[in-house]
This record gives sequence, C-alpha cells and structure tokens, in this order.
Amino acid sequence: MRYPQGGGLTAERRVFREHIRLQAGELFALEHDNAAVAKQLRVSVRSVQRWRQAWEHGGTSALESQGPASRPKLSEALFEVLEQELAKGPVAHGWPDQTWTLARIKTLIGRRFHKSMTLSAIAQMLHRHGFSHQVPARRAIERDEEAVSGWVKETWLQVETPWRRSGPGCASKTRPGSRWAQSRFP
Repeated sequence: MRYPQGGGLTAERRVFREHIRLQAGELFALEHDNAAVAKQLRVSVRSVQRWRQAWEHGGTSALESQGPASRPKLSEALFEVLEQELAKGPVAHGWPDQTWTLARIKTLIGRRFHKSMTLSAIAQMLHRHGFSHQVPARRAIERDEEAVSGWVKETWLQVETPWRRSGPGCASKTRPGSRWAQSRFP
C-alpha cells in the first residue's frame, strides 16, 4: 500500500501539492529549466518533467488537483441509508443474532444498493465515518459483581503464591539443587 494510513492524501496535503505544482507552472512561464525548478521547489526532476509536459498540453489548469484518486463506492446519501439499516440491527435483516460482521454488512450493501465492496474497503469506509471495531462483553446475566470483586480481594490473595522468592536466587545451572547439576555430578 502506498500510504501507511490506509488511503490516499488528505485534503490539506492535496492542496499543498497543488500549490507546489502551480508554483512550478509560474516558473515554466518564466522559462526556467527543469533542474532549476526542481531545486527551487525541492522536488525531483522527474516530477518537474511530468508537470511541464502537462502544463505544455493543458496550461495551468492541467496542474490543478483532480480531487481524491478514488471516489467512494457509496455516496454520502447512500451511506446515510446504510447507517439507518445498520441501526435496525442484524435480526431485522434476517440474521439470527445481534452481531454485525463485515461479511454481513457486505451482504446488506449487495442486497440494498446492488454494489460489491471488499471487506477491507467496508472496514475503511466505516472507520472514516466514525465506526469502530467492538467486541461485546460476554458475561452471564446472573453474575454478581460484588461477589467476584470480594473473591479477588480476599480468597485469591490467599491462594496465589508469591511471585518472587524472599531470599537471593541463583541463575547458574550448576547450583547444588538443580536437576542439571544432579545429573552431571552425582
């Protein structure tokens, strides 16, 4: 993947890069050579060559940003509909329990919008809109939290053995009580 955050450039970064390209266009108009433009703008000569070629064919408008490289498969309006469908819960859509999985959301998108998306694209889309991965806590309804905390504070402390010895220890394999020493020096 080209960008470690899992997507393309942010809007701010796109604007910044567009500004650099437009500065290059101004320098092209002043007839600066590629090496001088690259040095002044602190970019590669190859990038300047590509920008000059685009500038010669399309002018300054060819250097302007074209927006994100990929458009989302679900528009904002469709995502709002998906959000409403997700709020109804999986049982309303025919699944036996109340757990949304990426596979189930993929099936829902296919049924509702007739679009196919990969599981990773669905996860990224949900993350962009503020959804997070959550695992439900599985606890018995009959669980008594006070009894559990009391057991941990009282009984567990009596059962648990101390982690460290009270006296100094030895890491040597040849200490008198070790199995290795007994097997080698009977």
